[in-house]
Amino acid sequence: MFQKYFFTSMTRISDLESRPFEVRVLPQEQWETGDYVVGEVISPSGNHLVVELPTGRMTEVMEGDLVVGAFGVRRATLEAVGDWQSIGDDGVMQAMTEGGLFGRVTSESFLADPMASMTYQGHVVREGKKVCMQDFAPDISETNYQCPTVMVVGTSMSCGKTTSIRSIISQLKRSGLKVVGAKFAGAGQYHDILSMEDAGADAIFDFVDVGLPSTVCPEDEFRVAVHKLLAKIAAEKPDVVVAEAGASPLEPYNGSIVLDEIQDQIRCTVICSSDPYSVLALINSFGLHPDLVSGIATSDSAGVELVEKLTGVKALSLPQRKSLPHLQELLQEKLGF
Repeated sequence: MFQKYFFTSMTRISDLESRPFEVRVLPQEQWETGDYVVGEVISPSGNHLVVELPTGRMTEVMEGDLVVGAFGVRRATLEAVGDWQSIGDDGVMQAMTEGGLFGRVTSESFLADPMASMTYQGHVVREGKKVCMQDFAPDISETNYQCPTVMVVGTSMSCGKTTSIRSIISQLKRSGLKVVGAKFAGAGQYHDILSMEDAGADAIFDFVDVGLPSTVCPEDEFRVAVHKLLAKIAAEKPDVVVAEAGASPLEPYNGSIVLDEIQDQIRCTVICSSDPYSVLALINSFGLHPDLVSGIATSDSAGVELVEKLTGVKALSLPQRKSLPHLQELLQEKLGF
């Protein structure tokens, strides 16, 4: 009998939409991060639940709909904390991101919209074996990453990284450069990196491309994934890479490992912050030496002045047109183009 599934963007590296599969309930001792699973929506947020499709388009699903996503872990400071290990015998779980990161929410911010619940219907199975994201991860030999990189680091989520990255990519493209946009850490949602493509990036990548639903994972596993991701980026032969290290290198998304792995290729570091004081905290606690501060903290002249007073670092409100000549000058100085 025909069964309609809604495939989330976690499945965008797979062939689940084009090849048949079975759904089978597996005992919890066989569950792992990255497993593709099916959930049935049981309590939509309000009158609907929005999920992100493999194309990045958002669509609404209703109670009773079947959604395919992946088990993972989330540790978002402003939204929710949860993991698949916390799913109980009742099989109730949540779509912890619109992109299809499935797990049981254990703590939820009062600032966040309620997350719809689902019941675990089973694992995606083929030929008796469960299907997981790693099955579709590329088998890439490590490469010597030599790409000049602009690194964008946040003090938290929702601090203005995406807007700043768009401005940076746009300026680099105006100079005729081949630009790759990459997100190295966080929880997988395709629209985060599609915004880089919208700004003009010639190619875009994130950790989902190498089989991770989020970067809350063991350090050794993450380093392997980073090396594969760096190899994919290097194969594009970009003039410059604009990279995001995730919400903050101090959070459990392994952003500090990204900085460690490519520190020799970072030509320009931009900190995006939600408030001026968190910039100072990140500089002092992590030892970052940014070339520029942007984000919500610099949304008006008072914020710009306070950031510069506290840190001694140039601050710009990148969405403002008057900031672009200063950004262009900084990029030319740091990248040498």
